[in-house]
Amino acid sequence: MAGADYAPLVTEAGCTFVPIDAPMTPPDDATGVRAYLDALRRYMDAGASAALSALDARAGFDVVLTNAISRYGHDIAEHLGVPSAAALLQPAEPSAAYPPMRLPRESRAAAQRRRRSTGLPVHHGISPAVLPRPEEWSERLTLDGFWWSPTRAGWEAPDDLSAFLDAGTAPIVVTLGSLPPGGETTAQIERALRPGGHRVILQGDVLSDAAAHLAGDLGPERVLHVGDVPHEWLLPRAAAVVHQAGAGVTSSALRAGTPSVPVPTHTDQPFWARRLGALSAGTAPVPMKRLTADALATRLGEATSSKALRDGAAQVARALAAEDGTMPLRSWLRRLAV
Repeated sequence: MAGADYAPLVTEAGCTFVPIDAPMTPPDDATGVRAYLDALRRYMDAGASAALSALDARAGFDVVLTNAISRYGHDIAEHLGVPSAAALLQPAEPSAAYPPMRLPRESRAAAQRRRRSTGLPVHHGISPAVLPRPEEWSERLTLDGFWWSPTRAGWEAPDDLSAFLDAGTAPIVVTLGSLPPGGETTAQIERALRPGGHRVILQGDVLSDAAAHLAGDLGPERVLHVGDVPHEWLLPRAAAVVHQAGAGVTSSALRAGTPSVPVPTHTDQPFWARRLGALSAGTAPVPMKRLTADALATRLGEATSSKALRDGAAQVARALAAEDGTMPLRSWLRRLAV
């Protein structure tokens, strides 16, 4: 199950797509963390409904995999009499090393305790090179390595993007996901990008207006706006990447070996922003709600000039290149089939 926007990724991977009939982002006129959490609650409710609908329409399930916002999947697995496992992108168990990254309030604590006591496996799509395994974790908790999306068959870079990259020095990439940062924040980002002579690629609909303003002031040779470009292709070609520090874009920046400037907003983003700094692969974070042009410009200067950050990011990238993050989960599924 996934949001409607992800249908092509699911079907291209050879899987059956079941849509979640709700957006994961708030309406355009709603901003801030509260609006995001309200949208997330509606998305979770729609996800549960989609799961139940899929049960009515299909048979022959062998295993149920859940994530941080679909813990009800374990209840469904018990009803079906099949195994289940958690597949997470954030640490979700208590540890002295890392706080748990829970989004929803726990409402079935007794069931969770029972599942833990019976050895419910929890696979984390996180590299131990990025998040060392806490010593007190039980064997049922694993750090498998990051899970990468399959390479898109037949994808080619748009001509304007290839030409822009070929025409000059490596650019700064700014990608802030789908949650609008707000008008004043966007204005601060624009002001931070004007000085310094940087070439800039701004990605996503939420930055289209900022890209138009900057291109008008600085010229198209310095500014380009792009849409859905795979990060595994784009970020290795960047001098630095400004991002919101979600689990996905953080891992992509580390995989690319590109220094990060994290601008976290909510949920697990401050956590991953701190990890980037601890790995010497990113600057100190600039929280979105306190972002100023001066602070961001300073971080951009550091990210594009610091040998320590380049070396730190490159070291992590080398470690990630040697990992097969899906192997532990694949092995578990194969053992179930024996």
